[in-house]
Amino acid sequence: MTQATLSTLANGLRVATRHMPQATSVSVGVWVKAGARDEREAEQGIAHMLEHMAFKGTKRRNAQAIATEVEDIGGYINAHTSREETAYYLRLLPEHLALGVDILADILTDSILPEIEIERERGVIIQEIGQSVDTPDDLVFDLFAKSAYVDHTLGRPILGTIESVSNFDRGDLNAFLDRHYGAGQMLVCAAGAVTHDELVTYIERRLGGVRTATDALRNSPAWASGRQIVRRDLEQTHVVLGLPGLAANDHDRFALMALSTLFGGGMSSRLFQQVREKRGLCYSIFSFASMQSDSGNFAIYAGTSAEQVDEMLCVVCDELNDVASGVSGAEVKRAKAQLRASLLMARESVSGCGDSLARQIMLFGKPSDDGELLAAIDDVTCERVSELASRLITAAPPAIAAVGPSTSIMSNEALAIRLCA
Repeated sequence: MTQATLSTLANGLRVATRHMPQATSVSVGVWVKAGARDEREAEQGIAHMLEHMAFKGTKRRNAQAIATEVEDIGGYINAHTSREETAYYLRLLPEHLALGVDILADILTDSILPEIEIERERGVIIQEIGQSVDTPDDLVFDLFAKSAYVDHTLGRPILGTIESVSNFDRGDLNAFLDRHYGAGQMLVCAAGAVTHDELVTYIERRLGGVRTATDALRNSPAWASGRQIVRRDLEQTHVVLGLPGLAANDHDRFALMALSTLFGGGMSSRLFQQVREKRGLCYSIFSFASMQSDSGNFAIYAGTSAEQVDEMLCVVCDELNDVASGVSGAEVKRAKAQLRASLLMARESVSGCGDSLARQIMLFGKPSDDGELLAAIDDVTCERVSELASRLITAAPPAIAAVGPSTSIMSNEALAIRLCA
């Protein structure tokens, strides 16, 4: 695999490519620094709604024409919204790259946002919100975000609320576009059978005239150590317990990844072995590290019976405390092997390679060399993992969210004491 190449056009729009000699297709997309955390109070869910509206018609193509042109060349088009970005991307054969760029540019610069489609998508998204609320192992993660960040935009659901989505109009959508969809907030990224100069030529032709947006400043969140418990008549209680973590550019981010992997990242992990295999307290349990540009969290999800929630939480706290006291070389070696494999396996797919390249540039301003990343993984030691675990459990009391039949769950204060015991 070749080194990534990054260029910046005169209007501030960045173009990045990574040529993959073995690839026979191209993944190309536009990443916009505009996600759920960039929404104003009355705009909750608007970034996601704009993503839906992207494929509903432009001045040159209606919704059917967009889908037909992509599928006529055997391509695939999609989009996603996260808390910090919205991405629109295509996968296609290299001989159709110019058409793919034209379609993406059309969507981003000439969408007409038809009123009839706004109403139709409003209904679709309201159904999507209802489905999420009705799915406890989805809902609990939104509740956890709220418990961790309360009123900060990172604590809001990406889909928005039924009330907020019901009130958007075309003017609201255009206002968000004007604020955030500017050249300086966009990154065009491609991976696979692509040459950098060819892509830059296409992008200059179609997006070289895009103006710069105002790019509203982001406020960093404070950890809230909150609590969100929703009672539902279910067979299980779904729980997420979390602590303040690290930002994505933190020096210890790979130590955090190793910690999450050895603690609850697979069947050999501490949580799987101690909570499921040894005690039979749950079927599903795992840990995860969410890292944003300026903050993050380290958390554990589990689904268990109402009668065993507190016992399960005590075991989780005790195990994390034990990790803070020390981890074995074998555990860290295994975690590092998993991280290396995950990194390299993702590079085998043009989509995975393009996604990781885009995330690197969005977060760090430049592409990362695989050798640098592998070296950073190699630098993780037992001492760094244990020291980080100790820092996390003493930084602030935990946040907790739960959905299920039990409401008498250990208090945040009791959990904090157990973690530091």
